[in-house]
Amino acid sequence: MTALAPAVAALLRGYPDFPEPGVLFQDLGPVYADPGTLAGLASAVAARYDGAFDAVVAIEARGFVLGAAVAQHAAKPLVLARKPGKLPGELHSVAYALEYGEAVLQTQKDAFAPGARVLLVDDVLATGGTLAAAGRLVELGGGRVAGYAVVVTIAALGGTRRLAGIPGFSVLTLPAGAADPLDSSTTGPAHR
Repeated sequence: MTALAPAVAALLRGYPDFPEPGVLFQDLGPVYADPGTLAGLASAVAARYDGAFDAVVAIEARGFVLGAAVAQHAAKPLVLARKPGKLPGELHSVAYALEYGEAVLQTQKDAFAPGARVLLVDDVLATGGTLAAAGRLVELGGGRVAGYAVVVTIAALGGTRRLAGIPGFSVLTLPAGAADPLDSSTTGPAHR
């Protein structure tokens, strides 16, 4: 947990049964709407990986906000990992499973310089499928994954285990089902 954790926890909103029954959606909209908190997040991520990355991959769509802020703060190129039908040109595609469905991410084939060290940025780490898919896109494009950064990790869903071996940064880790994000005493299903 970082010093930003209380601010994020205070702004984070949980929506039960969205996008489907049994899922507790963690909405970072209010976090991103607070300019000071967003600037603090970008600064913390950039500082954590200072000198260790050449480009940022922001994952559609909620990862775009923090990814763009980190890239701007660090003065690094921004690459968008998008859903099918959103990018022109020749593309790399990776299919992956979500905790509530399946999805595909794409990047343009020429998005990365050969050997570029790439930082993956998203909003929430749940099962790790989205970040793992983005990492595969980086590899297909000739880059190397330098690490990943998220605002919130949902501990019970195993994403950190799936991404073992990749340096990771998370501002706040939620215990499963906690009504209060800083209270680790409650349990139950919590997903993004």
